[in-house]
Amino acid sequence: MFSLQELESARRRKDLIQVAQDGNIDINRVLNNLRYEEELRLLQAELVNFQRWVTRRKLRVAIIFEGRDAAGKGGAIKRFTEHLNPRSMRVVALSKPTEVERGQWYFRRYIKELPNPGEIVFFDRSWYNRAVVEPVMGFCDKKEYKQFMVQVPGFEHMLYEDGVQIIKFWFSISKKEQKKRIESRLLNPLKKWKFSPVDRRGQELWDKYTHYKEQMFAKTHTTFSPWIIVKANNKKIARLESIRYVLSKFSYSTKTKHKTSILPDPNVILRYYRHIEQIDI
Repeated sequence: MFSLQELESARRRKDLIQVAQDGNIDINRVLNNLRYEEELRLLQAELVNFQRWVTRRKLRVAIIFEGRDAAGKGGAIKRFTEHLNPRSMRVVALSKPTEVERGQWYFRRYIKELPNPGEIVFFDRSWYNRAVVEPVMGFCDKKEYKQFMVQVPGFEHMLYEDGVQIIKFWFSISKKEQKKRIESRLLNPLKKWKFSPVDRRGQELWDKYTHYKEQMFAKTHTTFSPWIIVKANNKKIARLESIRYVLSKFSYSTKTKHKTSILPDPNVILRYYRHIEQIDI
């Protein structure tokens, strides 16, 4: 630990680091946090430039965040959107469908939420609820599930042909890490609202989730709308690398002037293929 005298004598951050090195004080965790915050700041500045470019070009960008409960989807979306202009950005997190919506074509309520020209929309879960969560939890029947799996590639191909640019992320965590995060939510009064009985069932039905997840990948991973797997056991790295991936996919005008790398780590961000090594299997 630092003494009061050492803290008072340090005028700059590097002075404090030097005191720690001289006194053999382990501050690696603090340094890692500082590096993360600085890298996040630079990448968020790039996102601001990217959003301006999207607005000028009147592009329509939809970024989908999928994954098991407690995979870090919401935290990643928060870091993506923290400094963006809310006038040309939205976060969509739909609740369960109403009785009226249940009688409509499944995709209808999502179509209303698709990006307008010059807008980026972040989906905190999406139409892919019907591919994994709903069949696992019994929220849809076999006929509804099969119909969805047949229709979704065609639906996404129509969006692709119409110019909507879709990025589909799957945040992948281990069973052990999921359990740790769920328990952490229960202990944190600021995060208790995130917990639901469905979260606990996710641990019990882990293998069933895995089966439906693999079916989803096999049947909805396409050249025009591929699945991008984010290894998310480390939340901070997952956030940084997913931002890098989005930035790397577009030739926005200020890309040549960026102050940090926008190339994602291939050990963290992986395009799905059948024999890929995943964390959450």
